[in-house]
Amino acid sequence: MTYSHRIARFDDLPEIVAIYNSTVASREVTADTEPISVESRHAWFHDHVPDRRPLWVVEEEGKVLGWLSYSNFYGRPAYSGTAELSIYIHEAARGKGLGRYFLEQAIAFAPQIKVHTLLGFIFGHNQPSLRLFEAFGFERWADMPRVATLDGIERDLVIMGKRVA
Repeated sequence: MTYSHRIARFDDLPEIVAIYNSTVASREVTADTEPISVESRHAWFHDHVPDRRPLWVVEEEGKVLGWLSYSNFYGRPAYSGTAELSIYIHEAARGKGLGRYFLEQAIAFAPQIKVHTLLGFIFGHNQPSLRLFEAFGFERWADMPRVATLDGIERDLVIMGKRVA
């Protein structure tokens, strides 16, 4: 499929949150253990300014299929050239190349927002996401064993990193 993205609008937030919430039950993608509310994401949404930390959506026929965000890493000025990427895809759109599209576009766009290093924080048991990032040249920069507990099971966090500029 051929995709194109745009900057998310505030009225996309309910669909963005719904896609995020659809991943909670899998215990594979997010460390949230309960669905979040749209209201709880207002500040997060407004932190994603297009010229520094964009939030993109891909839509088809007016429905959001997925989203990608660049987020600050650690929140200190010296880290401004580093951003964490998050990719979430609607259940019906998974496995159709949208994750690859988002990652390809994010890598190419990073220098335009003065980002030289991209990170992905991925659970160690989330093999599809680890394979996706590895396919784009991300390397394992950190393995954090048993830092999360989901339903009584301790889970590892892997930090994948890539220099892009």
